[in-house]
Amino acid sequence: MKRLLPLAVVAALSHMAPSHAALFDDDEARRAITNLRTDITPRVERLEASSRGQLELANQNELLRTEVSKLQGQLEVLLHEIESLKQRQRDFYVDLDNRVRKLETTPVAAAPENPAPDPAAESRDYEAALNLLKEGKYKEAQAAFDQFIKRYPRSAVQPGAHFWAGNAALQAKDVAVANNYFKNVLTNWPNDPVAPDAMLGMANCQQALGDAKLAQETLKKLAERFPDSAAGKAAKQRLARKP
Repeated sequence: MKRLLPLAVVAALSHMAPSHAALFDDDEARRAITNLRTDITPRVERLEASSRGQLELANQNELLRTEVSKLQGQLEVLLHEIESLKQRQRDFYVDLDNRVRKLETTPVAAAPENPAPDPAAESRDYEAALNLLKEGKYKEAQAAFDQFIKRYPRSAVQPGAHFWAGNAALQAKDVAVANNYFKNVLTNWPNDPVAPDAMLGMANCQQALGDAKLAQETLKKLAERFPDSAAGKAAKQRLARKP
């Protein structure tokens, strides 16, 4: 019995040893797996980051290729337009050269002595002269009206042009010239609406030139001829002030 007891203990220990060894192997495996994960995780993260970078680079390259393709298409269009423009320019020069040659070989017709006036230009010139007078630029206004008189001899506003030219000359102290303008109105357009004012202006010029007697006679004629006009009424008032 005493001899059997050690054998039983040995047998029991023999059964227990594999179980302990298995438990020890599991711990080692867990530690190995943990260590492996610890070592692999940064590598995987680096690999994933590298993959994302490569993917972004691939996307950027694709976008660049698309943009380059678009630019190439636009460049081809521009080159085509430039070439078309050059061709049109060459055609234009050819046509212009042909026209010049025709003009050189075509006899020049004589210009009419009295070309038809341009109503728009006539109106602009008259208004420009009036504006100079309104701005107090009397010498410039006189010159502008004088040019108008010469440029448009058949204009319907010739009486007004002479009258305002006379006013501009009178304001510029060129009394003799002003008197001639007023006199021309009365000589050529005696029944024009500006005739009474021209006669009053002529009386003013005569007074300024020192001929008071002639000025009085002109005022009397004005009052008798145009009694209802503003100039005629002014003449009556001036005559009434004289003794």
